[in-house]
Amino acid sequence: MGSDAVRRLADEPVDHRFKGLPPDAERARLTVGQLAAERRDLYTGGFTTPVLTLDAEALEHNLTALGAYAARHSLAFAPHGKTCMAPQLFRRQLDHGAWGITAAVPHQARVYRAFGIQRIFLANELVDPVALRWVADELAADPDFRFVCYVDSVRGAELMDRALREHTGGAGRRVDVVVELGAGEGARTGARTEDDCRAVADAVAATATLRLVGVAGYEAEVPDADPDGVHAYLRRLTALAVEFDKAGRFAAGLDEIVVSAGGSAWFDAVADVFGELPELSRPVLRLLRSGAYVSHDHGWYTRLTPFNRVPGEGGLRPAFRLWTQVVSRPTATQAFVNAGKRDVAYDLGLPEAELVRDPLTGADRPATGIRVVKLSDQHAWLETDSADAVQVGDWVALGMSHPCTIFEKWPLIPVVEADGTVTDYVRTFF
Repeated sequence: MGSDAVRRLADEPVDHRFKGLPPDAERARLTVGQLAAERRDLYTGGFTTPVLTLDAEALEHNLTALGAYAARHSLAFAPHGKTCMAPQLFRRQLDHGAWGITAAVPHQARVYRAFGIQRIFLANELVDPVALRWVADELAADPDFRFVCYVDSVRGAELMDRALREHTGGAGRRVDVVVELGAGEGARTGARTEDDCRAVADAVAATATLRLVGVAGYEAEVPDADPDGVHAYLRRLTALAVEFDKAGRFAAGLDEIVVSAGGSAWFDAVADVFGELPELSRPVLRLLRSGAYVSHDHGWYTRLTPFNRVPGEGGLRPAFRLWTQVVSRPTATQAFVNAGKRDVAYDLGLPEAELVRDPLTGADRPATGIRVVKLSDQHAWLETDSADAVQVGDWVALGMSHPCTIFEKWPLIPVVEADGTVTDYVRTFF
């Protein structure tokens, strides 16, 4: 079902829903697959600006890099799908060895299931009774479907139990849960202390609908995170797993115990600490959940990636490029391009001007002396050092920070080879 659903994305018509794509493709009633088969040139093939692109080589490099890193450190990998919400990329992540895909909210899990994802880790406490009924129905309909979610409160466990009992009468498959240990005061979700975690585990054990299968957390939420603080938090998490195992708190009959953490900023610390885990009564699924690696970026994660600390382990490449066009040049030091907040990620830093392309000659040059200083809804404000830095009509490529808020603005994204050939289109579902 999953592969067929992904393949059927190629049958969608190319139309006004998709920004930046050639208008003549809609007039010709082309499907996405037919347009991809034409292998058009990004710059001369009828694409309009602004248009977001993914670099084909960088994308494949990133998928390979983190898949290899996880395998090298004996980590299972469930990349966070909220970053891209792109089933085609989920398939490629699974092809590169991913155990499953992580979600944050029920809608994302529904998208995953529509495209055949068989293992979903929901990194949130799930107390919505409608969503829990959906999960129960999915588990009942497919014995091969694996679903795991957080629980971080006694009340949460009780609400989950009530909703499931009302729906199944306690006769369905139990929902697998992991106790979330919070990263400290001021952090996001999670039980704040080990005593709180023990109380949650007891509440889960008192139900007939939930099954405690492990512990989890998110190390990037450690207040004022530094290597020492992140390692200390992760050791609290693994110590909790050891304690729960010795005390018999995990459900009977498990094939494995789940221990999970890992965003895109500290996966090296996760590898270090998870590698220290002693042998438990059952095999341990050491589950990493980094997601932003798939496209990387030109700002936030460029600075934070663990590969800066462990360069011998590999590296990631920015895969996004937003091509815009200069539509106004009112002064020698000011220019405006036709992409703004509607098109650009801006929550963790302004875009960076990367390249300028002369549409008459097709020549590219570095965007030296050009800076993005402000964003309006549909314009980026450029500050320039010289009058000849750009002129009206030039294409300007922007590199962007924080991919989680780029993907959501573009429902269909061209994948571009180094020579400008568009070979595929990535569909997103936000």
